[in-house]
Amino acid sequence: MSTDHHGCMERKPWEVPFLAEPREVAGLRRVLQMHMAFWGLPEVVAPAQICVSELVANVIRHVGEGTPTTLAVSIQGTHVRIELRDPDTRALPTLLAPDPDVESGRGMLLVDELADRWGVALRPDSKVVWCELATTLTSPFGHTGGPRVTRSEALLTSYAARRPLGTETNSPLSVAVAEEVAIDMIADLLHWLRAHGCDPDEALDRAQTHYEAELDAAS
Repeated sequence: MSTDHHGCMERKPWEVPFLAEPREVAGLRRVLQMHMAFWGLPEVVAPAQICVSELVANVIRHVGEGTPTTLAVSIQGTHVRIELRDPDTRALPTLLAPDPDVESGRGMLLVDELADRWGVALRPDSKVVWCELATTLTSPFGHTGGPRVTRSEALLTSYAARRPLGTETNSPLSVAVAEEVAIDMIADLLHWLRAHGCDPDEALDRAQTHYEAELDAAS
């Protein structure tokens, strides 16, 4: 869940225990996609899914199918940190330079190429293989919405300061308050359009079309 942290998004760590089996990989990839979208980090989805797939494949290949394993994901600074924990402290991942005609042995090479950094942490009864993926975040609680989101936040803050009935605030807007302010702003704009002889429904349709086109262009 996203909660307010000085007006921004708190991305809470999460983890999923599972058995290291090939059939589990698709579910893990879906969970990753859901969480990265929820965190506002769609650019991390593909590399994160590949890294998790390869790390799980390593556990299956070198530790054993059905091994109790845990996937943990968190934000470290402005990076997404992916950890895979299993009970075998002996089977350590290594970088190999496989023959071009050999399909296996490329897992950690892919992780090494996609991640900013990776490593292994040994514990008394388990090991954690981790990697960290760069994002476009400028702070752990920031967003990657680009200039439109930045401009919108400035407009919302200015609009909120002019709300009646003593609702003004000098502190950063929380996400929940900003949502209500945005709805009020949209409603006022629709009133303005109607007062000037424009069709509010047509304006909403055009805005939605522009929004969806920009999303498609960015994906």
